[in-house]
Amino acid sequence: MEDEIKEIIKRCDIAIKQEDFESLMNYYSDDDILVVKPGMIARRKEEIKKAFISIANYFNNSIEPTQGEMIILEAGNAELVISETLLNSDKENSEYSMDRRATYVFRKNSNGELLCAIENSYGTDLLNR
Repeated sequence: MEDEIKEIIKRCDIAIKQEDFESLMNYYSDDDILVVKPGMIARRKEEIKKAFISIANYFNNSIEPTQGEMIILEAGNAELVISETLLNSDKENSEYSMDRRATYVFRKNSNGELLCAIENSYGTDLLNR
C-alpha cells in the first residue's frame, strides 16, 4: 500500500507542476477538504480546483512540489501520510514556509481506489497560527 500512496502523491505533484488540475481532481474524494492556508479550507472538488488555480497564480505559475521523507500509517480503509513536502517556485517572497511537514489522509472508495480525503500541507504548523 505504501508504494501505491507514494505513486499517487508523485502523480499529484506532477499534475500541480503542470497545472493539470482536471487530472489532479481524479485523486480526490468527492467530500475532500484542502487546507489552502491557515484559516482557509476548500471543500469538494470544484472549490479545491479553484483553490489550486489560485495557489498557482500566487506562486507565479511556477510551483513545483516534491516529497521528502514519508511515514504512512494504515488503519482499515484509511491511510495517514506524514510527509516532508518541499515547494520550489520562482516567487521570491512567500509568507508561508516552502519546507513543510504535511499531513494527508487517503481512504478507499467503494471501487477500492485510494483517494485523498484531507490534504493539509501545513501539518501541525496550523496550531501555531
